[in-house]
Amino acid sequence: MLPPLLIISISIVAIEVVVGVIGNGFITAVNIVNWIKRKTISSADMILIFLSTSRFILQVTILMHIHSLYFADEFKLASVYKAFGAVWMFVNHASLWFSACLYVLYCVKIINVTQWLLLQIKLRIAGMVPWLLLGSLVISSMTSLPLLWIAPSTYLCSSTGNCRENSTAHITHWDSSYLYLLLLYFVGCFFPLVLSMVTSALLITSLWKHTKKMQCYVDTFRDPLIDVHLTAVKSIISFLILYLSSFAAQILLMLSTSQSKDDVKVAVSLVLAGAYPSMHSIVLIIVNSKLKSAFRMLFQHLKCHLENMIPCLIL
Repeated sequence: MLPPLLIISISIVAIEVVVGVIGNGFITAVNIVNWIKRKTISSADMILIFLSTSRFILQVTILMHIHSLYFADEFKLASVYKAFGAVWMFVNHASLWFSACLYVLYCVKIINVTQWLLLQIKLRIAGMVPWLLLGSLVISSMTSLPLLWIAPSTYLCSSTGNCRENSTAHITHWDSSYLYLLLLYFVGCFFPLVLSMVTSALLITSLWKHTKKMQCYVDTFRDPLIDVHLTAVKSIISFLILYLSSFAAQILLMLSTSQSKDDVKVAVSLVLAGAYPSMHSIVLIIVNSKLKSAFRMLFQHLKCHLENMIPCLIL
């Protein structure tokens, strides 16, 4: 029987997953429908399709991970457990790289540049996006597929290939395979996080400079470029806060063991780990005018449909 606190946290994570699946599915559907209608797609929309799809898969793996820890016997096999871990790490790293690509695109398009190299990147960024996405997939594969060759002991599995027997084992030393696992995770997260932080710093600096330049016109009109800057800054800062919280929570979950884990720490870590892909999808819908408009239309349609159904149900 699970402790009540863990039952509550798992229920919250399940709600987060449902919200995230709906949000990320909505983002993917809207952009694909627009792509089909217009026969063309913008660079930002292409990245959003990859990002929302990877987040969708990531949330499914989070739900499967919780299920495997407490309920599913088939995940106790070392081979299945390793394959599951590789898939989780791949989509986790890929979604982080896709987020970094999105904010690099925002930064390049918004910031005014005068250097020749940066100007060339600004002019060619649309053609570079597919290659950036492909590169993100390749790098994510390089930092996740090696998990398939890590010794089962890393996953606290027995020599017979069953992880249940050692599921209560306590990690008393850091063997090479376990350090390799953590190294892959940190390497896969470090570079896109640094890229996102650099992009955030550039956007904030650009916003500050532009605001300072336009102070003399503040009583005359509101510069729309400031609104664009603010939208991008809010989006990337919310992403960094959510992901850093999730990153810390995932590390705690990776280091926790059945004998030593604190129920409160595990419960909070589960909620924080599940919040990042769900809440950031909501942020992306709010800051994107096209997605926000599509969501309002969908909401109005559902509202009218429900209002028409209620009288029929009463009768």
